[in-house]
Amino acid sequence: MNTSSTIPLEQYLQVKEENDSLKNQLTVLREQFEWLRRQVFGKRSERIIDHDEQLYLPGLELPVEEENKETKKIPAHERKKSNRNGKDKITLPENLPVERQVIDLPEEEKKCSQTGEALVKIGEEISRKLAHRPGSYFIKEIVRHKYAAPKNPDAGIMTAALPESLLPRCFADESLLADILVKKFADHLPLYRQSEILSREGVLISRQILCQWVIRAGLALKPLAEAMTLKILESGNVFTDETPIKMLAPGKGKTQTAYMWVLGGGCAKDPPYRVYEFYENRRHSNVIKLLNGYGGVLHSDKYGAYEALANKKQFIWCPCWSHIRRKFFEADPKDEFRNWVLKKILHLFLVEDVAWSQSPEMRLKIRKEKEESILDELITAMKEKLIHGKYLPKSKLKKAINYFCGLIPHLKNYIQHPWARLDNNIAERAIRPLAIGRKNWLFVGNEDGGEAAATIYSLVQTCRALDVNPRDYLEDVMRRLMSHSANKIDELLPDVWAAARKLPTP
Repeated sequence: MNTSSTIPLEQYLQVKEENDSLKNQLTVLREQFEWLRRQVFGKRSERIIDHDEQLYLPGLELPVEEENKETKKIPAHERKKSNRNGKDKITLPENLPVERQVIDLPEEEKKCSQTGEALVKIGEEISRKLAHRPGSYFIKEIVRHKYAAPKNPDAGIMTAALPESLLPRCFADESLLADILVKKFADHLPLYRQSEILSREGVLISRQILCQWVIRAGLALKPLAEAMTLKILESGNVFTDETPIKMLAPGKGKTQTAYMWVLGGGCAKDPPYRVYEFYENRRHSNVIKLLNGYGGVLHSDKYGAYEALANKKQFIWCPCWSHIRRKFFEADPKDEFRNWVLKKILHLFLVEDVAWSQSPEMRLKIRKEKEESILDELITAMKEKLIHGKYLPKSKLKKAINYFCGLIPHLKNYIQHPWARLDNNIAERAIRPLAIGRKNWLFVGNEDGGEAAATIYSLVQTCRALDVNPRDYLEDVMRRLMSHSANKIDELLPDVWAAARKLPTP
C-alpha cells in the first residue's frame, strides 16, 4: 500500500525562504570571490575597450597627441633619562673642504664716524656651517672682518652682519637643509637612512637632529603654503581629497590615525598648486576649516562632509566620475547593464577629452550639445534600475546604482563651468607621493611634525608639478624668506619664482 506524506504549507514556505536566502548569500559570496580573484590574479587596469575598438564620436575629432611629451625624578613627574652617549653630537671628517666667504664692511664704513680716522683690522669673526652641493659636502666658512678705532675705543667693534638665515644659529646651511627636505619629501628617503648616508661620508648627524631641522624648517616655511592656499580658494575651481597617516601617540598606544588633506586648484587643465593640510582626525569640522567659507566649484569623492555642505548649497559640487566608474567596474563583468554603463561613461570621457582641446567657450558648447544627452540617458536608466531592477541589496552593482543615484542632483554641475572637470584626478594624483612616502617614513612624530610635513610637501610637490627643481627653489627661498616683505610673499611662490628666472614651466 502506497502512502504519501505532504509537507505542511507553513513548513514548506519556511524551507523555501531559507533556500532563497542561502542562494542569495551564495550569489553575493561568488561575486565577492570573483572580485577578489581579479584583484589578486587579474589585470589591475580598468580598461574595458581596446584602442582599436574606440567609440566613434560623430561630429567630433579626438585630439592627436604628439610623441615625447631609564627615568629621573623632577619636581612634577618622572621622565625617561636620556642616554645619548654623544650620539647627538655633530662629527665631521678632518679633511672636509672649507670654502671661505668673506663679508667685509663697505669702504665708506671703514672710517670712524666721530674722528674720521681709518679703521684698523684687529681680527675676524668666523661662523661655520655645514653646506652641501650635489655629490659633496664641505664647510662653508663665513669670515667677517672686525674693525675698531684705535683712538676711540668707546666706538666698539664693527663687523658686517651675518646673512639672513631661515633657522638662526643652526649648523646646517640652507643648501644642506634643501637637500634633506627634497630627499625626504620628494625622494621618500626617511631621515634615519639619510643619517646613514651621511655617516658613510664621515658626517655623523643623528636622526633626532635631522628631525629637529625638518620641523623647524617646515614651520618657518608655512607662510608660503598659506599663500598658496589662498590662491587656490580664490581661483573658484578646487580639487580635494584626504588620506590617513600614522602619528605617534604615547598616551594612547603606539600610533593613532591622523589625516592629510590636499587642495589643488586653478583655472587650468592641470593646475599646478598642491597644498597639504594636517589634521589629527577626520571630523567634518576639518573640511569646514579647510575650505574657510569657499563657495566656488569643488571636486571630491562622496565623503559625507563634502556631500553635507553641498546639500546646503555652500559650494558647487562636482562629484568624481572616476569614482562612479570604479563602482561599476568592480561589479560582475557578465552583467549587461554594468557593461552598458561603463561604455557610456567611456563615451563621456572621450567627448570630454575633445572638449578640453578647445577654448573654454567651445568646451561649454560641446558639453551642452554632446555630453548632457549622455548624462540624461544614464540618469534615466539608473532611476529605472533603482525602482525595477532585481539586484541583491548587497551586490556590488546594486551598491553602484545607489551610489550613482545619491549623486544625481550634482552630476551635471560641471557642464556650466569651463574649468570644472569630470574627475578629481588632480587631487588623486597629489595623494600618490604621500602614499608612497608613508610606506617609507611610516609615521609623523607629533602635530608639529605633521604640520611641517604638510608645508614641505606643498612646496616640493608644487615644484614637481611645475617641473621646477625643488632643491634649487628651496635653497634660494630659505635664504631670502626672513628678510622678504610679507606683503610680497607671492613673489616666492614656485611659479612666480620660476617665471622671474625665466625657467620653463608647463
